[in-house]
Amino acid sequence: MVARLVIAAPSSGSGKTTVATGLMAAFTAAGLSVSPHKVGPDYIDPGYHALATGRPGRNLDAYLCGPDLVAPLFAHGAAGCDLAVVEGVMGMYDGAAGQGELASTAHVAKLLRAPVVLVVDASSQSRSVAALVHGFASWDPEVRVAGVILNKVGSDRHEALLREALDASGVPVLGVLRRAAPVHTPSRHLGLVPVAERRADAVESVAELASRVREGCDLEGLLALARSAPSLSGDVWDAAVACGASLPDPAPSRNRGSAPGPARGSGPSPASPSSSSNAGRAVIAVAGGPAFTFSYAEHAELLTAAGADVVTFDPLRDEQLPDGTAGLVIGGGFPEVYAPELSANDVLRKAVAELARSGAPVAAECAGLLYLSRELDGKPMCGVLDAEARMSERLTLGYREAVAVSDSVLAPAGTRMRGHEFHRTVMEPGAGPAPAWGLHQPKRRVEGFVQGNVHASYLHTHWVAEPGVARRFVERCTP
Repeated sequence: MVARLVIAAPSSGSGKTTVATGLMAAFTAAGLSVSPHKVGPDYIDPGYHALATGRPGRNLDAYLCGPDLVAPLFAHGAAGCDLAVVEGVMGMYDGAAGQGELASTAHVAKLLRAPVVLVVDASSQSRSVAALVHGFASWDPEVRVAGVILNKVGSDRHEALLREALDASGVPVLGVLRRAAPVHTPSRHLGLVPVAERRADAVESVAELASRVREGCDLEGLLALARSAPSLSGDVWDAAVACGASLPDPAPSRNRGSAPGPARGSGPSPASPSSSSNAGRAVIAVAGGPAFTFSYAEHAELLTAAGADVVTFDPLRDEQLPDGTAGLVIGGGFPEVYAPELSANDVLRKAVAELARSGAPVAAECAGLLYLSRELDGKPMCGVLDAEARMSERLTLGYREAVAVSDSVLAPAGTRMRGHEFHRTVMEPGAGPAPAWGLHQPKRRVEGFVQGNVHASYLHTHWVAEPGVARRFVERCTP
């Protein structure tokens, strides 16, 4: 049994990330092995979690992966750890639009049978805090709201008023964080700046969060609460089992020696460089570095279990693809921020275009789609796709029901998957002669490109929901 806590809040902006990341860092500094998790599809917060704990940050998304996989994925990520801290998403009861509790923090807490600590922004209230906490604690009797952390408290007097109001609520106060200058965690058009883009500053930010949490929170009480969680039954997710693999022991995922790779926990795990893969194993290059930080940790695990040697590289710095590259995966990130630098690396752009022309399988999501376009905001990109991308004022955001329109290296036509869109760019045209996906909401449309063995789309998907995606891709890459 792994001790576990879910950190929730009444609404976005209450301080979940501050508290969750600070707790992860504080408990890690105290000598505990802490497993970090994030409810929902967000890629950025798990990078900070990974920095705080030294372990991959993992997502728990009941919409993308299905409710039945939440507990097995949690058990996989938390195996061997002393404590797991799960940061919630939005307000505690907010989930997939129009689908009840699905994918909400409350839903995941119930699936994990985990106690919930509610982070409340107390900056503009006193006695009303008791009504707020009572409402959240009593709304769903299956959700165990077992503690409160008061954030942005103004003074000793303010704290006394809040504690007095909460005395009769039956929900103990397990922490008080004073109103202070915000920790330096810069944001831009899609949220926090990822760790990989500001590692030195991010280390300082996480250390400051840990210090504030240590000073203001009852760590012993929080740990005791986490240890009160009952045992979880059921299977532990395993990439090899999911892939139906029966393969030799794989080589570890590795990075190119010249590339920093993605932040730990935001992509394939770094390991010692190697000059060749295991015999018979396809080399699959996975884009990393500051421009491509969006990737679920399980994707590299699935590719490896399916028989690939996964190698990360940095399109900002590396001028060649890894030796022996037989397939290419380019996930999400912020190529619009690095368009001049990506464009300037014309040697690598030409190598990517040549790989695609050779018929090697290429899978690109969102940022990868932009990188494969002819140009991005006027800057030349790889030119694999006859399309142009540009920044837009409009944010495209939300879960999507999708069906594969065309046979591709990822899935046969008719395959149904769930995905997530999150971008402020537009692609013209928005789909190729052979689209990748048909999306069913908020309106019916086709999206993406299937061109030879290239699959490129704005849609982020989580392959654990359909592990045949990884197996099919590796099979297409294997000689």
